[in-house]
Amino acid sequence: MLAAQLPAISQASASETLIQHQLDVQLAPEQGHIEVRDQMRFPESKSQWSLILHTGLDPKIIAGKATLTRVSAFGHLTEYRLHLETPDPVTLAYGGRIQHDLERIDESLGRAHQWSRGTIAPDGVFLDGNSGWYPRIPESHQAFELDIQLPEGWSAISQGSGTTDPATGHARWSESQPQDDIYLIAGRFQAYRQRADGVPAEAQVYLRQPDAALAERYLDATLEYLTVYSDLIGPYPFAKFALVENFWESGYGMPSFTLLGPRVIRLPFILQTSYPHEILHNWWGNGVYVDYESGNWSEGLTNYLADYWLMERAGRGVEGRRDMLKSFADYVRQGRDFPLTEFVQRHGADSQAIGYNKGAMVFHMLRRELGDETFIQGLRRFYADNRFRAAGYADLRRAFEHVSGRDLGAFFAAWVERAGAPSLALDEVETRSTPEGYRISGRIRQTQSGPPFPLSLSVVIDLDSGESVIETIISRERETRFEIALRSAPVRLRLDPDFEVFRALAPGELPVTLSNLFGAEQGLILIPAAAPEALQSGYRQLAESWRAGHPGWQIDDDQAVERLPDDRPVWLLGWENRHLATFARDATDFALTLDDGTASRLTLTSEPSQMNATFDPKTDSPVLTRWMAERPVAWMATREPSALPALARKLPHYGKYSVLSFSGPEATNQLKGQWPAGESSLTYRPSPPAQSGDEGQATD
Repeated sequence: MLAAQLPAISQASASETLIQHQLDVQLAPEQGHIEVRDQMRFPESKSQWSLILHTGLDPKIIAGKATLTRVSAFGHLTEYRLHLETPDPVTLAYGGRIQHDLERIDESLGRAHQWSRGTIAPDGVFLDGNSGWYPRIPESHQAFELDIQLPEGWSAISQGSGTTDPATGHARWSESQPQDDIYLIAGRFQAYRQRADGVPAEAQVYLRQPDAALAERYLDATLEYLTVYSDLIGPYPFAKFALVENFWESGYGMPSFTLLGPRVIRLPFILQTSYPHEILHNWWGNGVYVDYESGNWSEGLTNYLADYWLMERAGRGVEGRRDMLKSFADYVRQGRDFPLTEFVQRHGADSQAIGYNKGAMVFHMLRRELGDETFIQGLRRFYADNRFRAAGYADLRRAFEHVSGRDLGAFFAAWVERAGAPSLALDEVETRSTPEGYRISGRIRQTQSGPPFPLSLSVVIDLDSGESVIETIISRERETRFEIALRSAPVRLRLDPDFEVFRALAPGELPVTLSNLFGAEQGLILIPAAAPEALQSGYRQLAESWRAGHPGWQIDDDQAVERLPDDRPVWLLGWENRHLATFARDATDFALTLDDGTASRLTLTSEPSQMNATFDPKTDSPVLTRWMAERPVAWMATREPSALPALARKLPHYGKYSVLSFSGPEATNQLKGQWPAGESSLTYRPSPPAQSGDEGQATD
């Protein structure tokens, strides 16, 4: 990792409005009630301000010379106009009930998340600016001191530094750096803390039930990631980082803490996936704010430096890049694509494939373009110049141009401001011998309907000597010709075999996986009519839960369908499904031995040794996929009805896999993998080369 001194950190620019709050809060969770006194100090630049509060809080001025007028109501919020007669602070007093139910947001087949406008409830408290619990002033940042009184046994957490004491129910938090929101989370928590030499921030964990071993794993991981990212980007900008257990399943990243659901934090892989992502958001998104009018760059950059980067460090970079390209192929439909400048936040799997995965691939291509050292210098420059300020893609471009001395206008215009992805074709490839050795030549075409993209493409040529030659081909036109001199005879040529550029995957690069089904807008789910009643009922509930919010999917009994349709994806459920024999027929990656129409043995026959396995139908719940008539078909079966709720919940999160196996009523994953992809259409294997003096010819 490169070491470098950061220049002095800049503060919020003078043009950004900073409101200073001194908040005294009393919370009554059993009644869903809040009482607040907020002393606010405003910039002297103007005397009239717009304030937004939750409807029904009935605010009144109790100190300061000012008037407050109600303007309008919209949804659960009310706008007021505050007119200041002097530049002195103004104190508002208000109170009332804030309690909203959880709302379901559908993402794709089988995937949804819950969201709240804010609530004060016996299970816990979740309040942010959208809740209207404090006077939210549009286009402003906040600094605050927060004093909270709760019932005994309760703790409260906000961003910044502070303490919370469940014995008294009293908490204090403050943050002097400009914030784009003020969060207030409360519950009955068991707190754990840890410090380490050389790490200025404290690691904290707040769990709803005592669990010292779980807390220790998160404390250790927190200190490790804070060190890694401080070295990579610049100093961590807060006094702490806390894991806070939510009272519903969530994955929220706030300044200096993350709010994760109770199931999520106990998944073993979260410490290496979602958790570093949330920590990194304290640099990108919470340390440098997003100028949403020019596009949310934060999710793509965080995905690249957390989720993807950890895979690369583990030697799985090629897999990570292909997975990102496959998510775009599976979830982004024509008419739903848009440029990164229009991405604001994730609303579903399609917007995630653009904002998170295309965004990450764009940063990967920028890193390849500039080199590792210059790329890291650009990250540090961007962070140093924009800490606690709103920044956009123009600021990113400015930082990378400064450290590289290059004009990156064409790069950002093509990859940030344009929608779409290049599609590649390889043709007219030929080899010939020469007195010096061999030459291989050919043509690369960009076949997408839109204009060509600027591409830096790796061409990898394997030689009969056992060596490989890697050449970089710059493609900026619809067609690009190349010719490469070789010392030995070529046996294979591959175009972008490691998925280094953002593009549409070519035929042969797309193994069938669950995302081919979960990403489809329409399809068919078939319930086995011959299954026992408990299983039939469980399968139907699973199918209904997946279909919720996705009317293009239909559910039917297997007996009602004579032949599997060839115009849409199909889910087959159950060992007893009448179409199981059709699904198993001529399969190349697995073998099903059928006995009286049901499976008595299932064996994987694909090459990777880690995927060779035999399943026991009595105890295992397998999931298989395959192409049938160029459409994806998947089969899942279990003999345990009690496992179906867990399978319904888990399977949509395993979209990148072709084969899975689970065991027990809790559906514990035992095996996961992808079928081998076929040979890509971007691969060329030459025939024996022409002799010296011959003209040579295309051999593909």
